Amino acid sequence: MSRILLIDDDLGLSELLGQLLELEGFKLTLAYDGKQGLELALASDYDLILLDVMLPKLNGFEVLRALRQHKQTPVLMLTARGDEIDRVVGLEIGADDYLPKPFNDRELIARIRAIIRRSHLTAQEIHATPAQEFGDLRLDPSRQEAYCNEQLIILTGTEFTLLHTLALHAGELMNKEELNEIVLGKKLMPFDRSLDMHLSNLRKKLPERSDGRPRVKTIRGKGYIWLP
Repeated sequence: MSRILLIDDDLGLSELLGQLLELEGFKLTLAYDGKQGLELALASDYDLILLDVMLPKLNGFEVLRALRQHKQTPVLMLTARGDEIDRVVGLEIGADDYLPKPFNDRELIARIRAIIRRSHLTAQEIHATPAQEFGDLRLDPSRQEAYCNEQLIILTGTEFTLLHTLALHAGELMNKEELNEIVLGKKLMPFDRSLDMHLSNLRKKLPERSDGRPRVKTIRGKGYIWLP
């Protein structure tokens, strides 16, 4: 049973989501302010955190910043509909995805399952995918860990999946639509910058190559190429 932490000060919404998620087979823990939510997130291991932006004591961005200093637990941020700034900021800080309120129940469950599925490998997949070398990078799918010249790079689960997917297709053009479905588990929608933001975060975290070449080349309007 996957464990989900919901951090939201809307009591009515939290109660409804609690009933929905439990019916779907998830075990839910509730927090009604940012301070309590952060304490719970740091004290236990959850498969996913649903995090509202507007919270008392600590807002969602403050919770996410503090959480990312210690844990890479997948985070789905709940944002106000039409507030593009909240979405961009959340992705920059390290959210895995966002969902604007009000949202459809089926879409929420689909997003939750997609994120949890990406962040957990089955025992068979782990056994079948040993650590792999890509130039100066070593990627270990079983631990979701990336190393550059033996130095650990702290990545979120989404960033790791993006890096691993690009590296596996080195030298190939990966179009944004295909990459979006593999990495984020959803179809690419107009004006959705989620994939771009995850790639931007990944570029910032990866050390420069010794030859000075970029690791990823952007083909405007088409997609990305991992340069071998």
